[in-house]
Amino acid sequence: MGKLLKIGWFGRFSLGLVAALLLTAAAHADDVLHLYNWNNYISDETMARFERSCHCRVKQDYYSDNEEMLAKLDAGAVGYDLLVPTGNAVESLIRRNALRPLDRALLPHLANEKPAFMNLWFDPGNRYSVPYATTITLIGYNVEKIREFGLPTDTWALIFDPRYLEKIKGRVTVLNSQRELMAAAMKYLGYSVQDRDLAHWEQAKQLILRAKPYWATFSNSTYIKDLAIGNIWVAHGYSNDMFRAREDAKAAHRPFTIAFETPKEGAVLAIDGFVLHKSGAHPELAHRFIDFMLDGANAADVSNLIGAGNPNAAAMAHIRPAIAAEPGIFPSSATLARLEMLRDFDPRMRRALSRMWTEIKVH
Repeated sequence: MGKLLKIGWFGRFSLGLVAALLLTAAAHADDVLHLYNWNNYISDETMARFERSCHCRVKQDYYSDNEEMLAKLDAGAVGYDLLVPTGNAVESLIRRNALRPLDRALLPHLANEKPAFMNLWFDPGNRYSVPYATTITLIGYNVEKIREFGLPTDTWALIFDPRYLEKIKGRVTVLNSQRELMAAAMKYLGYSVQDRDLAHWEQAKQLILRAKPYWATFSNSTYIKDLAIGNIWVAHGYSNDMFRAREDAKAAHRPFTIAFETPKEGAVLAIDGFVLHKSGAHPELAHRFIDFMLDGANAADVSNLIGAGNPNAAAMAHIRPAIAAEPGIFPSSATLARLEMLRDFDPRMRRALSRMWTEIKVH
């Protein structure tokens, strides 16, 4: 009888242990971080390492530009713990009261960030955002084809001037982004991307309309593959995408080389950062993710694997020398002086530029 009692007690203990383990597993199954991110902006290796460290899962949805992300949120999308907007979109989200303030006590690695990328105009004091990566919107190209036609690669004329475009007609893509494409046209014309003179923006619109017949398409993501396989020869796009196209072409042993260059007239610099959306259900897990990404070894992945610039000082010792020396990823001080960040406009300017963009797309 005593033996039976001991067995019964052990059985009850075992059942209790199993129940506890099941509850723990269920809790972990519910630990899903919902991330709304740019395409191809965090490597699978980095994500898998975080999931192992937190015993959680990360579910990502993707957007191809800030306007798409903001429009989806305005339409009522909820449940995202983290977003990765560019500075002007951070400013817009703060103004809309859409973000949750950061808890610095949960971010011990925040000191790793370079001071030059902190306390910027779009988020004074970094109450809401933590810098993650930088990109330059520039020109990627097929070295052999452009050399064959004797075309310049250091100027926006390559995508806007019919003298050059007629030699590569149908082999050029531009970003399907009002702010980015019109900003490139403004820089080519010698204007600031923050210009408030609508007559200057009208000139940019006309420049785009003149060049449009020579372009293959407007593309925010397919240009990476098309450039890497040789379908297109010139692309207006993001530096990290050009890096990926170059590496993909190398890996496939293509009989050509992909390169990228910042136009001499200047270009757009983007500083993308992590922010917590108010609708997210896991703010503590979101903080854990941000702090994980602030660790120097983890932060280096966005440069080594994605090809983006890096605002994290502790990451620099882990970044491959060839990437750290790439001017399209880590620009010189002279190039930096020619770069501008996009800023949000007032409603009047936004409406006017939206009308111009509609004219560009339907013309």
